[in-house]
Amino acid sequence: MARYQVTLAYDGTEFHGFQRQSHTAGAKVRTVQVVVEAALRRLGWQDASILGAGRTDAGVHARGQVIAFDLAWRHSVEDLQAALNANLPPDMAAREVRAVRPDFHPRYDAISRRYRYRIYCQHVRDPMRDRYAWRVWPAISLPGLQAGASQLLGTHDFSAFGTPPRAGGSTIRLVYEAGWQIDGSELVFEIEANAFLYHMVRRLVFAQVAVDQEKLEADCLLRNLHSKPETMIQGLAPPQGLCLVEVIYPPEDEAGGKKWR
Repeated sequence: MARYQVTLAYDGTEFHGFQRQSHTAGAKVRTVQVVVEAALRRLGWQDASILGAGRTDAGVHARGQVIAFDLAWRHSVEDLQAALNANLPPDMAAREVRAVRPDFHPRYDAISRRYRYRIYCQHVRDPMRDRYAWRVWPAISLPGLQAGASQLLGTHDFSAFGTPPRAGGSTIRLVYEAGWQIDGSELVFEIEANAFLYHMVRRLVFAQVAVDQEKLEADCLLRNLHSKPETMIQGLAPPQGLCLVEVIYPPEDEAGGKKWR
């Protein structure tokens, strides 16, 4: 028996989020966890639940979701990766597989996560792009967005932008990087933090866009980060523009941890 760490990529369009959910009308809700566990059971896995680095919302994509599980596997990790991908659906893939120490946990051992959000500005919708980006109109400006993103750096109380995974949990988060760039005809927001609140990235994107479009006050971000808000920001950027890019772990050491890119 060994513990394995897997980096998953998936198109979140047809998934109702990462976590297993209660049955609806006698049918299983299709989530990332349900699909992965079904594939693993075909390989002889018998545990009750896989371990995950974090939960993604319904419709959110991933290139670097990390999971872990214990499995009695007598072949190579390359064979395990091939077997997993043979049993996973076309909208999901195991990008990397490696054996790790027995107590590795993809969530608690992580030191940061990185998300990416894509926007395109166009008057008319584009069905070929709407699966992976948010169409925004009127158009928004890169300088205005950059000014907002710079205010997110450092340690802040993000209670105006999300809720903690557990009731009563801390809403303090440390943001290492946050910024916008142009990628072709799209505006791309990237943010890395030690952890994220539920809906935090989508609410931050919504607020930055709304400020640039003058639908929210110019000091909205700064005011809500430096004083305890009375209410949460009302509005969410749609899920399809968001992607979990990577989960980052400490550099490799004697305990077997590794930075995972």
